[in-house]
Amino acid sequence: MAEEVILRFDNLTFEYEEKKPVLDEVGFCVRKSSKITLMGQNGAGKSTIFKLIKGELKPTKGNVFITDSATIATASQMVDKQDLDLTVENYFAKSFNGNVPGNIKSQISKVMNAVDLDVPIDRKVRDLSGGQQARILLAYALIQNPDILLLDEPTNNLDKTGIDHLIEFLVMYDKTVIVISHDADFLNCFTEGVIYLDIFTKKIETYVGDYYSVVEEINSRIEREIKKNAQLEKEILDNKEKVNFFANKGGKMRRLASKLREEIKELEENKVDVRREDKTIKDFNIPSQGIIGNVVTLKSVKIIKNHEPVIKEVDILLRQKDRLLISGPNGIGKSTLLRSLINNSGEGAVILKDTRVGYYSQDFATLDYDQTVFDSLKSAIIEGGDIQQMRSVAANLLITGELMGLKISHLSEGQKGLLSFARLVLMKPGLLVLDEPTNHINFRHIPVIAKAINNYDGAIILVSHMPDFVKEIKFNNELDLGKF
Repeated sequence: MAEEVILRFDNLTFEYEEKKPVLDEVGFCVRKSSKITLMGQNGAGKSTIFKLIKGELKPTKGNVFITDSATIATASQMVDKQDLDLTVENYFAKSFNGNVPGNIKSQISKVMNAVDLDVPIDRKVRDLSGGQQARILLAYALIQNPDILLLDEPTNNLDKTGIDHLIEFLVMYDKTVIVISHDADFLNCFTEGVIYLDIFTKKIETYVGDYYSVVEEINSRIEREIKKNAQLEKEILDNKEKVNFFANKGGKMRRLASKLREEIKELEENKVDVRREDKTIKDFNIPSQGIIGNVVTLKSVKIIKNHEPVIKEVDILLRQKDRLLISGPNGIGKSTLLRSLINNSGEGAVILKDTRVGYYSQDFATLDYDQTVFDSLKSAIIEGGDIQQMRSVAANLLITGELMGLKISHLSEGQKGLLSFARLVLMKPGLLVLDEPTNHINFRHIPVIAKAINNYDGAIILVSHMPDFVKEIKFNNELDLGKF
């Protein structure tokens, strides 16, 4: 007996603007208890699909059918700013929409155990590390006991242990899961099928199989499409040459030319739209302030052991061109250390006076969400820069003209990340402090970003959970907080 369909898109079209569809007459089914990857280029409509499933958006045409009013919950990419000052307990209570059960503490304990999270429930969400916040986002969805679980980039901020635990959980999870992620190894461990969105045709293709098999199948199909079009293009050129030769002849030759024109038209119609991938950002350089001296002096660091702060002595000095990699498990205090350094609130850490600090925050805390993209970029320009240069820097990082007037709150997480890098280029820092700079970034951009960081002439402090990214950057210092 075939498994029950829990979700169906039926000939659905969706437009944010009239006659500019994001999805065009798409249809697909998701079966109960299946594990599905939602795949496609940036802007293809993956987040739109999630919003349509949740009922936050309504189709322009067509329908979304959810079997027997199945419940839905989403593990978002980031905690909403308005929720950061809630305690962990109050954050979970919010998921019940005012009908908080009497056994909420027991339920919180159960879902926190499921995602391998151990923090006091009276702690504010703001005070959790990025990895702990990633876990709490998943736990927040799980406590709702949904029939359909939607995961949006769930491995962001997770260390290897956290990712392994999430994979184990998803393999054992007996309900329906739909995932958006750029982490291919993660997806391949549990995916049973792929829904592929094409940003150019606005159509959807469905594939069965593990992630790597599907990617290979898609690539093979692209090769076939390219070969078919090349063959058709050759026939078209041959026929055009014959038309040019016969068109000036009389009688039967002219009729033959007319017939060949019809064949050319048919051949043009038979050409297929070859799938095109995302644009990749262009190579860029982050200019350095060129400051001389002891840029950063670290004499002690605060780490978190058993939920309590502990001060540990260190002896680290960073001058121009020195690079420090900070590592350690989620929750040990890596992001807290970076913030205390930036805010000059850590007693054992000092940044040289007049050093311009370029800080990439994993939660985009350096961005004013009410600013327009244009104003945010303009505010990063230092003396000697101009608007023309600003636009050029932004365009290289795919921050194009149509985005300039938008508020930052309207950007995708990936676009916020690229905007943050554009700001770093414009401000010419003497010190780069980078906290998980690959989160939310399309994997095609990551080698370009690694190259730019590695070529930077100032001092660097980096936190990253992505080994392939880290190995592209040469470090001469490492501080492993997990070894204390």
